[in-house]
Amino acid sequence: MSVTIDQAATRGLRDALPALLSLALASCLAVTTEMLPVGLLPDLGAAFGVSDATTGLLVGLYAVMVAVFAVPLTMVTSRFARKPLLMATVAGYAVSNAAVALAPSFAVVAAGRTVGGLTHALFFSLLIGYTPRLVSRALVGRALAIAGCGVSAGLVLGVPLLTSLGAATGWRTPFAALAVAAVGTLAWIGAVLPGVANTSETGAREPGRRGRLVAVSASNMLVFIGHFTAYTFISLLLIGSGVDAAFIGPILLGCGACGLIGLWYAGRGLDRNPRRTTLIILCVTMIAVAVLGVAWPVMAGVLAATAIWCGAFGGVPSLYQACAVRTHAVSPERAGAWVNATSNVGIAGGSAIGAALLETAGLGVLPWVAIALIGAGTAVVALSRNAFPAQP
Repeated sequence: MSVTIDQAATRGLRDALPALLSLALASCLAVTTEMLPVGLLPDLGAAFGVSDATTGLLVGLYAVMVAVFAVPLTMVTSRFARKPLLMATVAGYAVSNAAVALAPSFAVVAAGRTVGGLTHALFFSLLIGYTPRLVSRALVGRALAIAGCGVSAGLVLGVPLLTSLGAATGWRTPFAALAVAAVGTLAWIGAVLPGVANTSETGAREPGRRGRLVAVSASNMLVFIGHFTAYTFISLLLIGSGVDAAFIGPILLGCGACGLIGLWYAGRGLDRNPRRTTLIILCVTMIAVAVLGVAWPVMAGVLAATAIWCGAFGGVPSLYQACAVRTHAVSPERAGAWVNATSNVGIAGGSAIGAALLETAGLGVLPWVAIALIGAGTAVVALSRNAFPAQP
């Protein structure tokens, strides 16, 4: 079955719901695969006799693949049939997680993560481009919200639950479970997701607007670098404050739930005053990280600050995605690829900076470096009124 352009123009959410939910499950799988090593970092390092700093680079390696290949892969594959290509990315997640679960050495773990990173580089561009072709134009926003809710589900449920599973049964089990989940997701997509017309890119490219996209991308990159300088090692920060390793998963679950508040606030404010919403969320993020730096290693303060930090940051990705698309510098799909790429430059850079600081200055300095970088990204927002306008 295939959905033509004319059919999509009259298609409602009810008709498209099974397909949209299959995309939501795939996005949950994608984010869980990307972020799972954060919760299992100490166990992974101990299993192969490598330092926590080196193990933390697994997050960075994955991110490097996305940062380097997101835009080129989106361009190179623009003429390929959408459904087979999307299914190939889901199969890539199955291969990646299976390789990590069965890895006899740390090098094989790194290779498996490289496969996952290449997959991730293409997946979200496909998701953003596929979803609008399933429904009428008036329903595109809600359709994207449904398809993208898997990102929140991965952060709120996927990563914390699998982290807890790893604490109970060993670090290999969560990756094996993700490989099985990827196969199931692949089967569901094959059954319910219709093919769509592979139309050529028609995004507007208006003169003078590329600078706005540069500003959005630069701010996004700086904020993500700052966030992941500290967040890559959040399990170590929590353990260092006295939290038992068995409670890392439940704590991340609670922090992920707090992230839904930030996501709700961002979604509500972006259609009213994008500039004010962006500045408020970034300022709250900086304040929370500052409190973490002051409180560490006192457990109560660390837990409270982490909850607020994760709550505010839950809205950050949607801020930059929406502002990038609204620059109208390139097509929405290409704008999404740039945000995806710079986000992962931030993840890679942040994990590398955090790893270097962990070896030289210790855990306590990570929040302060994070604040400086997030502050730089916030300054770009404050100075770029056209890229982050008061009116959408």
